[in-house]
Amino acid sequence: MPVTGATPTDWHPQSYWYHPWGTSGVHRGIDIFAAPGTPVVASTAGIILSKGYTKKGGHYVLVLGSKWRLFYYAHLQEIQPGLGVYTQSGARLGSVGDTGNASGKPPHLHYSIRTLVPLLWQIRRQPYGWLKPFFVDPNSQLT
Repeated sequence: MPVTGATPTDWHPQSYWYHPWGTSGVHRGIDIFAAPGTPVVASTAGIILSKGYTKKGGHYVLVLGSKWRLFYYAHLQEIQPGLGVYTQSGARLGSVGDTGNASGKPPHLHYSIRTLVPLLWQIRRQPYGWLKPFFVDPNSQLT
């Protein structure tokens, strides 16, 4: 669980791959709602490939974990100072916020899992269904 103290009632399980979803077209993750400043921790050990700020994601951290999966933590209030190149599971990455395109919305962590090895059986005849093999439903990993 990437948000300290969160339970499955803190996100809507049907928000993954929900369409339409703003300029993204489809929601490729889940939004875990929590009080601003609630610690966000790594859900897996891995290499921190990127961290910083983008217009959509706000403060974010991207971790390469096992099975060639990319774990994306976005809309962070802040990124943990001194965050290195490698993280252990459970290590603090930052805190829940409303940065990027979540500004003015309830504070939450946008959490998504991408896979570099396509899961071809997930191809669907639906909007953006051709992209689905490159994502893992976070609900399946958290519940």
